[in-house]
Amino acid sequence: MTDAPDPIDTPTPRRKPKQEITEIAGRPLKPSTLMMGHGYDPALSEGSLKAPIFLTSTFAFENAAAGKRHFEGITGQRPGGADGLVYSRFNGPNQEILEDRLAIWDGAEDALSFSSGMTAICVMLLAYCSAGDVIVHSGPLYAASEGFVAKVMSKFGVKYVDFPAGATREELDAVLNKAKTMAAENGGKVAMIYLESPGNPTNALVDVEAVKAARDAALGGAQAAEGGSTERTSCPIAIDNTFLGPLWQRPLDHGADIVAYSLTKYVGGHSDLVAGSIAGDKKWMDPVRALRNTMGGICDPNTAWMLLRSLETVELRMQRAGENAEKVCAFLAGHEKVERLGYLGMISDERQQDIYDRHCLGAGSTFSVFIKGGEEECFRFLDNLTIAKLAVSLGGTETLASHPASMTHLSVAHGRRQELGIGDNLVRISIGIEDADDLIADFDQALAKV
Repeated sequence: MTDAPDPIDTPTPRRKPKQEITEIAGRPLKPSTLMMGHGYDPALSEGSLKAPIFLTSTFAFENAAAGKRHFEGITGQRPGGADGLVYSRFNGPNQEILEDRLAIWDGAEDALSFSSGMTAICVMLLAYCSAGDVIVHSGPLYAASEGFVAKVMSKFGVKYVDFPAGATREELDAVLNKAKTMAAENGGKVAMIYLESPGNPTNALVDVEAVKAARDAALGGAQAAEGGSTERTSCPIAIDNTFLGPLWQRPLDHGADIVAYSLTKYVGGHSDLVAGSIAGDKKWMDPVRALRNTMGGICDPNTAWMLLRSLETVELRMQRAGENAEKVCAFLAGHEKVERLGYLGMISDERQQDIYDRHCLGAGSTFSVFIKGGEEECFRFLDNLTIAKLAVSLGGTETLASHPASMTHLSVAHGRRQELGIGDNLVRISIGIEDADDLIADFDQALAKV
């Protein structure tokens, strides 16, 4: 007869959710189905069909040994991270359920939620970059993203090299080799390739497959050898997929390592919350999670709960908005006061069309309209809209319109805006789920005032 284990030395595991059902008779369940319950067991919450909002700052440990084990994981003294819930700066039930479901859409191993899209991007960049390192990024980027790289990361000795979204493989090779040389001269490494595709606000596409090939050719062998790593490269490719994700593009399938979102947009989808996320293999998430544990910035429980609700209808909302955008753009393309459209359903450039065909599953519902004239004509158009709202952001149930050159991208130098194609005659429009014919009537009468 053996002695019973001492309860003081043996952590008592928390009740775990029931085993997840992710397939039926060998048929994998679709994300839209899994959004209704994945990651949550009603039996653990008094049978509540939907997850409650867990408004608590901390969580009680089963015993002291369990508390020690959790902190061993959080502090990196034991691999695997926390075994359960510890403190709401680290994790929480609503956030963990949300992260489980976000990972499903992109086919990712792991995901992390944040208080905003910019928090996600900033913490990610800080987690991967050190003094002397170089970031390679595409252009255009959202102005706050570009500003953080150029103005904030530079304070810590991190440099950058950028390239236009439509760059060819040869151009990408040249950029990566330039970055590699720059990093070597500064005693650092090429720490991250950061992409935004489609680019905000022009909808310019980046060839993610070509970026991966260029990355592997320039950095794969050298950085792996220097770091003694068994991985091909230590330089992840991260991409802001906000304009098309999670429905119309899956960048991880085409060579990206990390996918980032402003969940404020399509995932939240109701213009009533602010949040962000990143997703990818656990090896890429762990350094970011460790810094988030220290800095904070995790999505709060109430916002996470709202996002769980929104994820149940994201496919329906995005489909309707995409159908509306197609009809509205067909009207705008033939209007005498419209110079051209930056809409992925009407691409004129052969190379951009090739990237679209390989990478994208739909044209989306956010696009740019180039109105004949300049700022005055754009302002007149915007001021006369009645259904569409004059506001920044995108991906909501309502149609939004804004003037990037004087609003979201005003902080970008004028010459840089011109270089990126963000002219004074560009209006960014995000189509909602209203009646398409009503939207067309609204745009028609507003353009008549130009």
